[in-house]
Amino acid sequence: MKKLLALILAAMMLLGCTSALADPVTLVYSEVNPLEGTIVGSIAKFFKAKVEELSGGEIIIDIQGSGVLGTEAQILDGIMMDAGTVDISRISAFALTSYGCNKAKLLSIPYTFVGREHFWNFANSELAAEFLNEPQTIGLPLRGICYGEEGFRHFFIKDGVEVKGLEDLKGLKIRVSEDPVMTGMVKGLGAQPTTVPFTELYSALQSGVVDAAEQPIANYKSNAFPEVANTLVLDGHTLGAIQIVITDMGWEKLNEQQQAWIMEAAKLTQEYNAQIVQAAEDDVLAALKAEGCTIVDITDKAPWVAACKDVIEANTADQAELYATLVGLQ
Repeated sequence: MKKLLALILAAMMLLGCTSALADPVTLVYSEVNPLEGTIVGSIAKFFKAKVEELSGGEIIIDIQGSGVLGTEAQILDGIMMDAGTVDISRISAFALTSYGCNKAKLLSIPYTFVGREHFWNFANSELAAEFLNEPQTIGLPLRGICYGEEGFRHFFIKDGVEVKGLEDLKGLKIRVSEDPVMTGMVKGLGAQPTTVPFTELYSALQSGVVDAAEQPIANYKSNAFPEVANTLVLDGHTLGAIQIVITDMGWEKLNEQQQAWIMEAAKLTQEYNAQIVQAAEDDVLAALKAEGCTIVDITDKAPWVAACKDVIEANTADQAELYATLVGLQ
């Protein structure tokens, strides 16, 4: 009997069928935004489909959306403590700044990317690989596998507050994440930065804890923020640069071939993101206009850029050459 089993196993190995003997590897993928109606949701679903297709079902991606596993900061804190709850997460590119990734900070500097093409020039360059590898080079227990973007970020204003230009932001309480660049930008624009967890933002706008916040257009709509903040100010202060990361614990669950499938799926996901983002953003903006959202289009951004001069210089001085290279990719 043992000899027969050995012969069967040898035959299966020759035919490449050994995966049939093993249970699939399940990797938990965390997303703070809803999966429906968002660019990041579409990216998550595409990545899942490609991983499962390429692996022939050897790897299953279990997507947990709408922040059910926590905020980006909570997810990253758990990863740093090897909690093992999350294997893969879509995060804002600058989210790793507070964990020592100084290069990542440059992607959140206001008015760095002059347009979408500028960002994708970066994302498809050798410089992007250097940025993605930063967590590994400083010893963090995760690695970046691809970049993407979810549209330019804009301010939205709660009902009852009128904003038509830069001067109207003065004194407003604007929700920010725990990020020194974002905090400095809001201060530079004359407003008052107020830290509120993303999961509490809707109620904070509704109750008046904050007067405004900022998000990419698709996230603004999918999280129902127009219900309580129906003015959208199209200033495009930063591009919503994102990345997908996998934890060391998640990576080590995979054999070499499975790791290659993950990286191939990530590459295809980055390409997919570039293909869909403009049309997706245009569709959402058209829907917002049709639903009566007040759109304030900032055509002259020069005063906004000037107001952010100090925070730009303060946060790029220690990497001036690298930042100049990033800016020059336009």
